[in-house]
Amino acid sequence: MLRARLMLGILALWSVSFHQGCEDLKTSLTHLAYHPIRDMRQTIVIDPQRLDPLNPKVMTFRPPDSLAVPTIGRDRWLGDPPYDEASKNLKDPTVTTQASIVHGDTLFHTICWTCHGMAMKGDGPVAAQFMPPPDLMALATRQRTDGFLYSYMRHGGVVMPPYGNALSSKDAWDIVHYIRTMQKATPR
Repeated sequence: MLRARLMLGILALWSVSFHQGCEDLKTSLTHLAYHPIRDMRQTIVIDPQRLDPLNPKVMTFRPPDSLAVPTIGRDRWLGDPPYDEASKNLKDPTVTTQASIVHGDTLFHTICWTCHGMAMKGDGPVAAQFMPPPDLMALATRQRTDGFLYSYMRHGGVVMPPYGNALSSKDAWDIVHYIRTMQKATPR
């Protein structure tokens, strides 16, 4: 009888400690201790290239590596390649076919028409909200090279955002083919 009571006491003690252990585990997993300021705008950010304010000759962290792309001293809106020299020499590697023109038409009326309009006059529904895009049927656009149009679509420009992530190289050339076909079909 004493043995049964002893076993019962050990079992009760073990179940209480096991239950408490499970509760502690649950609490530790569900009630995480967060920093009181969790807003990213108010947190301290480590700038890896910042100089030490107490000792300006010492970098607090490592400098940029050799593969870093410099952004200071570049004007991304004016005259950077591929818009000027590189785009003048850029040649269309594809052949203009009826299939590429039809594909360019489909892409233009899916992606480009909201700004440039259905008739390519720069009068799309979005154009009224922002700076109007150029008229693709105008003489200034007709005088641009195919490489310039391609580069502007892929890399963006002053008003136009880059569409390199939405258009493949072939898609961009197909839109250039469609624009050139429409320019020949509607002379001004």
